[in-house]
Amino acid sequence: MTLEEINGQDKMDNTDRAQSAGAALEELLLAAKKQDYLTVGVYESAKVMNVDPDSVALCVLATDEEYACDIALQIHFTLIQAFCFENDINVMRVNDIERLAELVCASEPDATASKDAHCILVTSPSANPWKDPSLDKLSSFCEERRSVYDWVPTITLPER
Repeated sequence: MTLEEINGQDKMDNTDRAQSAGAALEELLLAAKKQDYLTVGVYESAKVMNVDPDSVALCVLATDEEYACDIALQIHFTLIQAFCFENDINVMRVNDIERLAELVCASEPDATASKDAHCILVTSPSANPWKDPSLDKLSSFCEERRSVYDWVPTITLPER
């Protein structure tokens, strides 16, 4: 095998892993929503992380081209990421905020307009930890990405 073939294979493997992580994230968000283990919104998430950081299992930061130049949002993201790193919370980015808002706010009237889906926390009560195969898969994915210095991996959610 040549070096070019190996590098091409690595890129394909990374794409496949990212797509698999996207599917796992979708499954996890839907399951967490049913269990009422989601916190949606930058400020609501900051409150939860301040009160009980041990209950946070995963942090998802979402944006798209419309918000790319929003300095205040980028500052919030930086602070949230730093907090997550200090508290060993897995954190990832999603570049499709509309799709993410559909997943976490679907049952609420006018949900995509009324909810701030830029930051979503998946929580797990300390007294009764929640185990989910999708959460385990995403934890492994984040750990793998950190091993190659990708501290906040970006994933793509599957198409509808």
